[in-house]
Amino acid sequence: MKVSLWLTLLGVNLSLALAVGTDFPASCQAFSPDTRAANAHREFTEYVPAGTNLSLPYNDATCARPNQVVTVDLCRVALYVETSNRSSVTTEIWLPRNWTGRFLGTGNGGIDGCIKYEDLAYGAANGFAVVGSNNGHNGTTAASFYQNSDVLADFAWRALHLSTVIGKEITQAFYGEPHRKSYYLGCSLGGRQGINSAVEFPDDFDGIIAGSPAVDFNSLVSWRASFFPITGSANSTDFISVSTWKDLIHAEVLTQCDTLDCVNDGIIEDPSLCNFCPEALKCTDDRINNCLSPAQVEIVRKVFSPMYGEDGQLIFPAMQPGSELEAADQLYTGKPFRYSKEWFQYVVYNPSWDPAEFDIHDAKVADDLNPQNIRTWPNDLSNYEKRGGKIITFHGQQDGKITSFNTERFYNHLATAMNMSSSELDNFFRFFRISGMSHCSSGPGAWAFGQGGSPAPAMTPFNGNENILAALVAWVEHGVAPETITGTKYVDDNPELGISFRRSHCRYPLRNTYIGGNHWECTLP
Repeated sequence: MKVSLWLTLLGVNLSLALAVGTDFPASCQAFSPDTRAANAHREFTEYVPAGTNLSLPYNDATCARPNQVVTVDLCRVALYVETSNRSSVTTEIWLPRNWTGRFLGTGNGGIDGCIKYEDLAYGAANGFAVVGSNNGHNGTTAASFYQNSDVLADFAWRALHLSTVIGKEITQAFYGEPHRKSYYLGCSLGGRQGINSAVEFPDDFDGIIAGSPAVDFNSLVSWRASFFPITGSANSTDFISVSTWKDLIHAEVLTQCDTLDCVNDGIIEDPSLCNFCPEALKCTDDRINNCLSPAQVEIVRKVFSPMYGEDGQLIFPAMQPGSELEAADQLYTGKPFRYSKEWFQYVVYNPSWDPAEFDIHDAKVADDLNPQNIRTWPNDLSNYEKRGGKIITFHGQQDGKITSFNTERFYNHLATAMNMSSSELDNFFRFFRISGMSHCSSGPGAWAFGQGGSPAPAMTPFNGNENILAALVAWVEHGVAPETITGTKYVDDNPELGISFRRSHCRYPLRNTYIGGNHWECTLP
C-alpha cells in the first residue's frame, strides 16, 4: 500500500521534538530533524522573521516566483527526497511561531514543478504549519516526463502524499506535539490533486479545498489541444485574432447574455443559461466591418460546443460563454496550447508529434494510456466521507482555461454514481460557482475569498463568511457547513484601494438570483 510504503521509507525521529519556547529563532536554527531514510536529505533550516522579502534564487525562473514576502515569524525547512534512482521531490515546510495546531498541504498548477510560495506564506500567516513541493520536477515544462514513469508518478500522486507525510512528521518534531487537524488548498491542477488525495489517501486531510479542479485530466488535455485545429494558425485565412475575441465577440456575448440575471454589470451570473448565437456577428451586405465571415462564425460555434469522441460519447463539456477575455490569450492564439502540446509530445507520443494533426482519436489514445491513473474521475468518495472528511470545490464562471461546466458535470457525476441527492452529497462535498471569476482568480466579479496567497485573496479576513479556508475549518472543526461564500472585488484588484463590491456565491445547484438593490439570494433553478 502506498501509505505504508512511504511511512516505512521516510521516518522522522520524534525523540528530537523541541519545546518551541520564547526563543523561537534559536529553536529554529537548532532544529535538525533526523530523517532516518537514506533517500531524504535536509537541504537547510532557517529562521525567517516577519517582514522578510524572501529571495528564492534556486527556484526555476519559469516558475516566475523570484521572491516572497513573509508576514509572520517562521521556521523554514527544505528537504530533497529521492523517490527512485531517477526521480526526486523538493519539499518545503514552513512552521510559524504562532501555530494553531493545524496543518496545511498545498498544490501545484498546470504541468509545472513550482512550489507555490505565496500559498505557503498565506497558510503560515493564518497559523498553519504548511508544506509545498515542486511536484517532482523543476519549472513549467513536461520534458522531464519523457520516458520516465517515476517522474510522472511524482507528478500524478506521489509528491503531494510524500510531502504530506514528511510535513506532518516534521511538524510534530518541531512543536513537540502532533497537528490537530489537516487541510489542503489547491486550484486547477492543485484542485485535481486534492480530489485524487481524497480518493487515494483519504486519511491525509480532514478537509480539502479543490478549486477549478482539473479532473478528467486526460480529456481536459485533449479538449485544450482541440482548439488549435479549430481556430487554425495565426496566418490562416479565417483566423480570428485575439483582439476580435476580446472586443467583438466578448461584447456580443455580453449583449446577448449579461442581462439574463437582470443586472447589466459585465458579469454573466450563470453562463449555463447563455445560448450564445454567433450568427449575430455574421457579415452582411449592410455590415462589412466588425463582423465575422461564415467560416469564422462556424469556428466560434465549434469553440462553444462540447467535444465528443469517436463513439459519440462526451469527452469534455463546452467552453462557457463569457470566458473570452482569458481564453483568447490562452487557447485561441493561433498557437498550440503548450501544456497539451507537451503532454502529447512527452507523455502520450514523442517529441515529433505535430499538434496541428490532433484529432479525436488522439483523445482516446491519451485516455486509454492514463499514466499513473492521472484521470481523476472517481465514482465513489465514500471512504473519505466515512472518515468525516469535507471537500469544498469552486469554479470561476468565466474560466478561460478549464470550462466551469466540467465541475458541474463532476458534481452531478458524483451524485449519480454515489446514488445521492444534492442534499446528501452536500453533507461532505460542496461546490460553489463564482460568477465573474477567471481561472482560480481575477476577473470582473467578486473573486477574492481567501482561496490562496495572491494579494487580494490573502487580504481576505479569516472568517467563515468571507474566507473559504476559514469556512472549511469551521465545517471540519465545528460542523458549520458553508451555505454561501462571500467574495470581494477590490478597486483595480488592489486591497489598498478599498472595496468595489461584495457578492455571495451560492452552493450548486442553487442559483444566485437578483432581488433588487444590491441584494441577491440563492434559489433553486
